[in-house]
Amino acid sequence: MEFIIQLLVFLPLLAAIVVGLSTQSIDQIKAEVITSGSLIISAILSAFVFYKVGIQGQTQIVEMADWITSGTFSAKWTLRVDALTAVMLVVVTWVSALVHVYSIGYMHHDKHVPRFMAYLSLFTFFMLMLVTSDNLIQLFLGWEGVGLCSYLLIGFWYTKPSANAAAIKAFLVNRVGDFGFALGIFAVYLMFDSVQFSVIFAKATEINGATVEFLGEQYDAITLICLLLFVGAMGKSAQLGLHTWLPDAMEGPTPVSALIHAATMVTAGVFMVARCSPLFELSQVALNVVTFVGAATCFFAATVAITQNDIKRVIAYSTCSQLGYMFFACGVSAYSAGVFHLMTHGFFKALLFLGAGSVIHAMSNEQDMRKMGGIYKKIPLTYAMMLIGTLAIVGVPPFAGYFSKDAILESAYAAGHAGNWFGEFAFWVGITAATLTSFYSWRLIFLTFHGKPRASEKTMERIHESPKVMTIPLIILAIGAIFAGFIGYKSLHMVDSDLEFWNGSIVMLAEQGVDNPDGTSEIVSSKINVLEEAHHVPEWVKRSPLVVGLIGFIFAYLCYIKLPGLAGVIAYFLKPIYIFLYNKWYFDELYDLLFVRPAKRIGLILWNIGDVIIIDGFGPNGIATLVKAISIRVSKFQSGYVYHYAFVMLIGLVGIISWYIYARV
Repeated sequence: MEFIIQLLVFLPLLAAIVVGLSTQSIDQIKAEVITSGSLIISAILSAFVFYKVGIQGQTQIVEMADWITSGTFSAKWTLRVDALTAVMLVVVTWVSALVHVYSIGYMHHDKHVPRFMAYLSLFTFFMLMLVTSDNLIQLFLGWEGVGLCSYLLIGFWYTKPSANAAAIKAFLVNRVGDFGFALGIFAVYLMFDSVQFSVIFAKATEINGATVEFLGEQYDAITLICLLLFVGAMGKSAQLGLHTWLPDAMEGPTPVSALIHAATMVTAGVFMVARCSPLFELSQVALNVVTFVGAATCFFAATVAITQNDIKRVIAYSTCSQLGYMFFACGVSAYSAGVFHLMTHGFFKALLFLGAGSVIHAMSNEQDMRKMGGIYKKIPLTYAMMLIGTLAIVGVPPFAGYFSKDAILESAYAAGHAGNWFGEFAFWVGITAATLTSFYSWRLIFLTFHGKPRASEKTMERIHESPKVMTIPLIILAIGAIFAGFIGYKSLHMVDSDLEFWNGSIVMLAEQGVDNPDGTSEIVSSKINVLEEAHHVPEWVKRSPLVVGLIGFIFAYLCYIKLPGLAGVIAYFLKPIYIFLYNKWYFDELYDLLFVRPAKRIGLILWNIGDVIIIDGFGPNGIATLVKAISIRVSKFQSGYVYHYAFVMLIGLVGIISWYIYARV
């Protein structure tokens, strides 16, 4: 079992090394076979590991080596595979394997396929390292690794200025979040004297109530730690405030967009919060912050998505919105529901992204939905796959999103009904976002595939179905988008109240009572079990996601099929709101004003004063200039006449003798 786990994790790394170091000599086919083959093997092994760990409950700890030892600090290289990790392994490896295979067709004409495939495999390895981490340092290694690889993949077409700008933006925004994450790790070590998950979680209740000084004030230690860790999650998972990099990541190739947005990098934050549930459960303040930020992100991204015209950008904002659902599920302590949605989302979001890539491939690289339309008969398989992905994300039974999204909304309502205002806020915001999700998802389908063709006749003549190497991954993902929700809900009990499936990998504090000596009982923890209460919410709560999804469909149908000019009329009469949403709430402009321009001014000042005046004037360059000037003057003595040199030697000799006589006297 240990060997299987090691092979599963390190095969992508081995493939990345072999192909990455041979990009100049290895041919395209060999690179594709090595990288795709390694991921397919890892995916098959992950299914076996899931059965042994998830179904049979056999948690595996594989100690690789002593990693870092300094004084009392110790961090071992250990692979931890419990139920939570097993779910993540399946999602990451299967989606990544399908993306690798899909890339064979999509990137066929690119000259740098070996480099691309090496980047993909390396990205997957770091994500696997992240989800199998047994301590915060190892998790941080995978955390930074996926950040590095995202920079390489988003900026893969480095000759495009927009791709370079998007890659730099993703890298810098994530560094902001990672700084908070690093501070959180420091705080953990300060309070627990360890970065090992088992040690931290075992001591959590002992530390609960302790304070720590931060910025001259005393704060609750657990709350501070959780908030700092969540800042890191906000960056990686593109939550409101640190979300600006995600839509621009579309500048990378479509398979990159699918891999980053569906199953890997953006889900790292959700995984981290679920992994650290024993800490977050001890801080209601931190949970409230997670709930509020998740709900706000969910609503914000949905409002922006309804105005975007780039097919990939619509799906990107959809990712941002769905991540909000996952986070506010964690915020109301329904971690299992959040991870459940993470799993189902990985399949249908990868399906939507790769389906969009198939559309772009058919439309001669056109991405503007306003220039599409009327193509469903020309690419029927792609249309069917996109339709399945849409039904899944909207939450139509029996598709995957129906089970996971409903579990989140019901849990939020249960939390709100029990007196948690943030839970109630998240529920109503989530319902509103579900309406908008249905609208922009069907808008994408109608604009892309239905109506009159809006592309040029030349483009319409060239439209054709994608090759099998691209459509087969779509079919497999579609199967996941159909059945993953039912399997997860009914068979694996991912949202069951007893949390038996998770076998302690996710912790949720529930209402607890103690028996007094006089025979009475006393509640020691008033926190309800939201997963249990979610099963008993009113019927209208259970039906509301489906109802609002139908409302969104009807409105999209009216605007883009029945009355095609209606959307333009609405946009005209609500022009200020439309422009505000189209410009993404002006977050980019605000950050440019607050951070980018001041940074440029500071940089200009440092350049003019530091480089030009100090370094060039007085530093190494100034010294070099002085030496050069002296050399020019001294060189004038180089006349070439022997008697001049003899005269100088004579003067030197007289000077030495005179100094010697003077010194003796």
